[in-house]
Amino acid sequence: MEFEGVVYKILPPTSGTSARGEWKRQDVVFELPQEFSRKICVTFFNKENDVAQLREGMTYMVSVNVESREFNGRWYTDVKAWRVQPKVAEAPAMASDAPMASAMADLPPIAEEPTYAATPSAEVDDLPF
Repeated sequence: MEFEGVVYKILPPTSGTSARGEWKRQDVVFELPQEFSRKICVTFFNKENDVAQLREGMTYMVSVNVESREFNGRWYTDVKAWRVQPKVAEAPAMASDAPMASAMADLPPIAEEPTYAATPSAEVDDLPF
């Protein structure tokens, strides 16, 4: 699953030791840009470098796995990130000091679209039969 979200809050990391060794996790709360503000808490498990690049208020594309599990008759849902990328901004307008912009300035203006007659002069039948 993938969503676009703005970093709302970066929570402090937690760590521990399991049978497989040491682990570190950090939760980040993302706010979804919708009419009604919704927040999703995403867990970054052993991804300190990914979290270090995040900045509050910036927009990111986040890829996650959503999984639920049962424990003692209660269900818990985890949202674990596996990729996070900064949102690519729209293509910026060409700067006037760019070499291509100065080269294009020497070109003549583009002509307006030609107008066509309301009725065609001769109809062409391009159907096979």
